[in-house]
Amino acid sequence: MASTSHDHQDAHYDPLWEEIENDDRKDPKFAATLDRLVKGVGHVVMWANVLLILAIIVQVGMRYTLDLNFPKLDELQWHLYALTTMVGVSYALSTDAHVRVDVLRAGFSFRARRVIEIVGIVVLILPFCYLMIDQGLDYFQDSYRVNERSDSPTGLPARWLLKAVIPASFVLIAMAAVARLIHDLYMLVTRADPSSDRAGLKPLMWMMVGFAIVTFTLMQLVDAPEEKLVIAMFMSFVGVLFTGIPVAWVLSGIGVLYCGIAYLGDNDMLLWTGMEATFTGLDYLTLGAVVNRVYATMSNAVLVALPMFIFMGLMLDESGVAQRLMTSMQRLFGTMRGGLAITVTAIGIILAASTGIVGASVVLLGLLSMPAMMEQKYSKTLAAGVIASSGTLGILIPPSIMLVIMADQMALSVGDLFMAALFPGLIIGGLYILYIVVISTLRADVAPLPEGAKKVDWAAIWDVFKAVLPPVALIFAVLGSIFAGLATPTEASGVGAAGATLLAIGYRKLTIAKLVEVTRNTFKTTAYIFAIFLGATCFAFVLRELGGDELITHTIEGMGLGEMGTILFILFIVFLLGFVLDWIEITLIILPLVAPIIAAMSLSVPGYGLDNPELVWFVILVAVTLQTSFLTPPVGFSLFYLKGVCPPEVTLTDIYKGVVPFILLQLTGLALVIWFPSIATWLPSVAY
Repeated sequence: MASTSHDHQDAHYDPLWEEIENDDRKDPKFAATLDRLVKGVGHVVMWANVLLILAIIVQVGMRYTLDLNFPKLDELQWHLYALTTMVGVSYALSTDAHVRVDVLRAGFSFRARRVIEIVGIVVLILPFCYLMIDQGLDYFQDSYRVNERSDSPTGLPARWLLKAVIPASFVLIAMAAVARLIHDLYMLVTRADPSSDRAGLKPLMWMMVGFAIVTFTLMQLVDAPEEKLVIAMFMSFVGVLFTGIPVAWVLSGIGVLYCGIAYLGDNDMLLWTGMEATFTGLDYLTLGAVVNRVYATMSNAVLVALPMFIFMGLMLDESGVAQRLMTSMQRLFGTMRGGLAITVTAIGIILAASTGIVGASVVLLGLLSMPAMMEQKYSKTLAAGVIASSGTLGILIPPSIMLVIMADQMALSVGDLFMAALFPGLIIGGLYILYIVVISTLRADVAPLPEGAKKVDWAAIWDVFKAVLPPVALIFAVLGSIFAGLATPTEASGVGAAGATLLAIGYRKLTIAKLVEVTRNTFKTTAYIFAIFLGATCFAFVLRELGGDELITHTIEGMGLGEMGTILFILFIVFLLGFVLDWIEITLIILPLVAPIIAAMSLSVPGYGLDNPELVWFVILVAVTLQTSFLTPPVGFSLFYLKGVCPPEVTLTDIYKGVVPFILLQLTGLALVIWFPSIATWLPSVAY
């Protein structure tokens, strides 16, 4: 299972664990002071996202009303983005708002969890922090020495000040890590184990032994010592994930660790293991290049849209739009068999096109519709499958934060990917509705009609129109401005965030407390995604220096599967990886590695006037495949978001059974896009 933070309940939620893991009232003063300092800085910096919205609105307004453009305002936007993301990582660490794999961790005893976290901090987090502080200071000093400023003559001065954020933010991360380290040590020494009946580290140790055997076997399949290190590095990453250490720190720590191993191999210090000498060129100074790559990520103007779309989705959830949709649409479809399930799917599509936040959508749909479905005596499996799959549409239907990150990684236009993903997403949503209609017709017991359902009248239709109009108008404002070329995705995201806020104000749902909550959750969500960016940057750098991309390219090309066979094989691997990894790691690590293979193919994908139609089509195929990762156990996020808000009678087994038909429907949608590439490439091609 995967979890992100205590904000989202999981299937193994236990109040005892909540009290134990968050009770720092008796922590040593030094640890408590560090923790308060990190959180205090975060509580101030998180408001930079609100300033970012204002900066975008001012920029768009000045351009369209006065035909004025200010380069300083453009740069200010990604400066604010860089500040919130870099500082946010330490806040996320302090509040435990990170992505982790909880398959085994949920059953560990109190002492086992403490030991694992202590080892993770010492071995994985602190070495990476030291690297980034030390090399980041040199990076900042070089910039300060030459008084570096913007590349644009009319841009912002003092570029060195932004580069100072790198070492400063990692000092905060180190402080948060040390505070948690002291907390864990103190709890380990002073607290009796309240969960001695739970498993210790034996299951984990046996699993690691199994991973070691598999890794050793795979290493025998290659000859070059560098290739052996590539296999060992990737398998180590997957194995350490199951300890429950946050994914971001597993990525960064494994990267630093294998840089050290490669250095030893280059200097003939691993000959005693039987492995030949390596020629990687990796060492401490070489790894310092990660600092420059981190700066390139934090200064990426495309990624500014990330916190804006997150803010937009969270604010829409607070606005009451979904509640209005549920009430009105339930009247519209109430006389149909499966009408409530169709209502949930329709709302899922609307939320997907206006939020793009899977966790928020699944939780919201679960809270709104699961009690009604249980009262109407729906099959528990159908109800769970409909809610989980409908909420998951947000990762594919634009505006999607996954597509923003994919566009950045593949050097493609965000607008192109948004347009290319629209029809596949709607087709999958349509398949859901078709399945609901068929199954409820063939098996009346799984979706019975509600008692006393009223016939549809004009009043019901008018209520639906009033409920649908505001979110649809927001969708057109955001996606329409992008598709029409009136605004960049970044500008449209800021307009969407402001529009969602206006909707909340118009519905009288916005309070100071809700604004603080939305701003804080935007800060944390962006931060844990960006933390994986940091870890993946280090991991991918070392993997490439070891020759990982060449190994993957040669292995896949050497299989002789042909072009379509190669694409299907890559998608199959992505699908399998979705069982243990989530979309962020796959997007940041696997996608760039296989991109050269696709780029070298001579595919004839329709898309006249579209740059790289083959690559756009392939990325959409991967996006549709990755959508299944939210529904496939054991790391399917949507399954556990839903379990956290389900009534006790809906078990995890019910949810697992319920999503199986919808996974098959997603794969059917994938097959359609493979067979008819124009489904993805037609809209972006005609837009030009």
